[in-house]
Amino acid sequence: MDVLTFGETMIALRADRPLAMNPNISATIAGAESNVATALARLGHDVQWAGRVGDDSGGELIRRTLRAESVGQDHVTTDPGRQTGILIFEQRLPDVTRVGYYRQNSAGSALTIDDLAPALAGNPHILHITGITSALGASAAEAVLKAASAAQGEGATVTLDVNYRAKLWSREEAAAALRALIPFVDVIIGSPDEVGLLIEDRAAAPADSASALLSLGVREVVLKLGADGATLHGRHGLVHSPARPATAVDSVGAGDAFTAGYISGLLTGLSAKERLYLANTLGAFAVSSRGDWEGLPTRSELALLDAGNGTALR
Repeated sequence: MDVLTFGETMIALRADRPLAMNPNISATIAGAESNVATALARLGHDVQWAGRVGDDSGGELIRRTLRAESVGQDHVTTDPGRQTGILIFEQRLPDVTRVGYYRQNSAGSALTIDDLAPALAGNPHILHITGITSALGASAAEAVLKAASAAQGEGATVTLDVNYRAKLWSREEAAAALRALIPFVDVIIGSPDEVGLLIEDRAAAPADSASALLSLGVREVVLKLGADGATLHGRHGLVHSPARPATAVDSVGAGDAFTAGYISGLLTGLSAKERLYLANTLGAFAVSSRGDWEGLPTRSELALLDAGNGTALR
C-alpha cells in the first residue's frame, strides 16, 4: 500500500445559485481525504481510503464513485444506525462558493481507532491525515492521534494537511488537538495562517512558524501560498516554487489536489523543487475545472497545462 488515508466523505450537492432561489442541483461526493486518495489513484498509486458511511444511498454513491476511481475500500465500514453526511455548495459568484455542512451525528463522525486498525496493519508507506477528521468529535480525534502514533512507530511517513475549518471548531480547539499530533508527523502542509495554529506564538511570521515546527522534529513544512505558489521549509533550507498559470473556475478542492501532488512526489523520490512543481500542477488542474476532484489529471495528462490556450488535441 502506497498511501492510507481516512476521514469523512459526504454526499456533495452542488447548486448553481443559492438554495433559496430554487437552483439546479447536481450530486456527487466530497471529502478532503477521499479527494487526495482520488488524485493519487489517478496518478497510478496504490491508495486506500478508510472511513464510515451510512447504510443508505449516499453511502452507496461514495462506494461506487471511489470504486470507479480505483481507490481501495478494503476497510470502509457501513454504519446501519447513522446516515451519511451531506455537504452543500452554493455558487454565489464565479469563484466564490458558500459551503454548508450537515454532518452532525453522521456515520463518518463516529470514526474510531477500531475502524482503522485493520488498515494500519497493511503497513502503508505514507499515512495521510487532516485536521478535518480531528474536528469531527472526540472519538475521531482520538483515532487520528492513535493512527499517527502507530503508523510512525511502524516506519511510515505521516503527512498532515492542517485544513482548518472554522465551521467545525474554534481556533483554540483546533490548536489543542493538532499540536498533540506534532510528535508523530513528518510533513505538515497548510497555509501560513493554518501552520500558525500549531505553535504557541500566533503572531510569528510564517518562516518562524515553520522553523519552530522543524525544531520539534517535523521533517518538512510546506506552505501553500495560493497565487504565489508554495514554499518548502526543510532541515536543509528553503525551496520556493511559483504557481502554475491557470484560469480559475472553481477553487474548491485545490488544496487537496496540491497535497496529493506533493505526496506523489514523496512516493516517487522527486526532489524538493520537483515535488512543489507537481503539487502546484495538480492545484492548477483543480482550479481550472468545477468540482473537488472531477478535473484532476492522470499522469499522462500532466503536460496539458503546457499545451497553450486554444489547443485542440487531435
